[in-house]
Amino acid sequence: MNDTKAEFEPFEYSYYDYSDWYSDNAEPTLPPKEVILPCNPTADDKLFNICMLSISLVVMLILAALTRKNKLCQGFSRGSSSIFSPANFLDQTQEKGLVMAVFGLLFSKLTILVLAPDPLPFCKDTPAEMKEYMKVLAIFYYPILYYPLLVCGTLQHKVGYAFGGLLSFSHFGVLLWQKFDCPKTPEVYKYYDVLASLPQLACLALICVQFILLLVKGPKTDEDLDSSYYYDYVKLLLKKKSSTASSSANDKPTLVERILEVPKSYIYIPDKVFRFPLKLAVSAFVALVAIYHTALLLVVLVVPTLHIVRAGIDENIAFLLLGFGIILSDDRMEVVQIVTFYTWLLEVCYVCAMTMSLLVSLVMLMRSMILHRSNLKGLYKGDVYSIYNSQKTIRPSKPGIVCWMGLTGYQAAIVCLGMAIQTIVFFICFLFLVFLIIIPVFHGRNLIVFEIAGKAWPAWVSLLLLTVLQHVAAKFAFIKKEAGTRELKNKESLFLLTYLLFLVNTVMGLVVAIWRMVITALYNILHLGRIDISLLHRTAESYDPAYRYYTHSLKVEVSQSHPVMKAFCGLLVDMMVEGGRVGQKIKDAEEGIQENRPSKATSSKRIRSRWQLIYTLVNNPSLLGSRKHFQTLQTSDSVLNGTPNHSSKKGGKRDSCNPAAELVQSPETTANQDKTE
Repeated sequence: MNDTKAEFEPFEYSYYDYSDWYSDNAEPTLPPKEVILPCNPTADDKLFNICMLSISLVVMLILAALTRKNKLCQGFSRGSSSIFSPANFLDQTQEKGLVMAVFGLLFSKLTILVLAPDPLPFCKDTPAEMKEYMKVLAIFYYPILYYPLLVCGTLQHKVGYAFGGLLSFSHFGVLLWQKFDCPKTPEVYKYYDVLASLPQLACLALICVQFILLLVKGPKTDEDLDSSYYYDYVKLLLKKKSSTASSSANDKPTLVERILEVPKSYIYIPDKVFRFPLKLAVSAFVALVAIYHTALLLVVLVVPTLHIVRAGIDENIAFLLLGFGIILSDDRMEVVQIVTFYTWLLEVCYVCAMTMSLLVSLVMLMRSMILHRSNLKGLYKGDVYSIYNSQKTIRPSKPGIVCWMGLTGYQAAIVCLGMAIQTIVFFICFLFLVFLIIIPVFHGRNLIVFEIAGKAWPAWVSLLLLTVLQHVAAKFAFIKKEAGTRELKNKESLFLLTYLLFLVNTVMGLVVAIWRMVITALYNILHLGRIDISLLHRTAESYDPAYRYYTHSLKVEVSQSHPVMKAFCGLLVDMMVEGGRVGQKIKDAEEGIQENRPSKATSSKRIRSRWQLIYTLVNNPSLLGSRKHFQTLQTSDSVLNGTPNHSSKKGGKRDSCNPAAELVQSPETTANQDKTE
């Protein structure tokens, strides 16, 4: 009972006098808040869209009539001459600027309508329960609205170029007019609508310039197979490398060259001959537009809020902190200055994190373009295993078609999500660096991290010394070098040291495991926006959906747009249509591997070059599925990495799996036949 009474004895409270913090006129003064009312531009969006849809429908009907007339008059045409095929995405020679601008315009519209109060321009004051349905309709409406721009640019007719210029200038002029009328909007941020419209204005301006240039230059006469790009590619492929280039390649690079090679590997420099397929070019451009919109959203959703919070900090913040037991200073104004300073540091950390995420995304995009080019060149040459890690035949498939169609959208979405996650991670890292290291060192207090590290310094020093000891012992005590070979020595000491350092290596393994986890997380976060590499192990790449989409889409690209195949098909079409031009093009292709010499040497080199060209075409993985012997005599072991099996049969019989044997036996045999003739 005495102990119980002792528990409830009264005690004196320590009281701190805060009366000097109060004053009669201590009312907070907040900055006046700017009220932005909804703005209706003089160029009504609903009326404009109705007019543009009507005009676009009339233009499409006129172009349909013109294309039908051209088909009846010309009879045969290699190019795209239908309003239902406005862009040939499997053509490296296609005009890329117009198509890239239209896709960038569509993506910009998508990012705006997600946050817009009225997704469709035909409906004002959309009810909340109907807004999601309107967004779904808007996803289909805007591609239809901008579809005539693609059609006008790819029909190769001056009337189409004139109509395309009229439509593009109308879109550009009205959008610019609306932004000048209503530069401020109450949604998200007052200038968000104007800033988000900059990519749209840039894309529409590019489309206008493209149509003006096409109208001045006139229709392009050369189509896909008529282009000189494929013949230039074959000439470069078969061109002999100079001896100086081969000798310089064998020289060992210096340290400075190896250091400079690292930044060069992240800077995309266009090749002399190689051109990107239109699909990959559009994907890269849309990813660039996605980076801009994501960075804009990350800024306008956070930075203005931090400005409002910092502007609203007054003397009442001292009482708020006092409720949590935090007393920064006895002076209320000093507390306001301290909290304002820390809020400013918070904003600086966030802006730095967002800037770093933006730079990382741009660098990774350039690196992706370099790897796209390397992968395409490798697949053109039949190097399948380096990309797919298994035996694959390069042919279109049902999953490949689906992945090829959605590649651009997948990459844009992954870039947006990756940039947002990178910003969050970088922001946390900057907060740790500033608030736990830089500011404590600058002020000389709250050195929590350094105190923890100081208490554990014996363990860190011991681990460091023992690790150095193992490396030194491995180099000088346990390795014996004799006659250019290496062998173990002092094995008894090695076994003893291994036993004695077992527990030390266990602790070191824990440190290595944590460091491994950190490195893996940072690597995956940095490369999260890329689809051309897998974030999983080489043996588990098929479980990475983004990388799987990328590899399947490459199958369609390579199987349908191989430059060597296109050059070969162009020669065959010229032989059927014009006849005489094929000889000149064969001669042009041979110039890359032969020189003008006397008749015997020229004849021998021409025969050898033709044999090499035929051999290259026969071993093209894109044509493998169409070969007669492959279709009739295909077995499980007859194909390796997209190339036929060249093992010959006994008894001197013809190799049924090698179609090259039907065409050419050997260069020497062909040369003898030519001499006999």
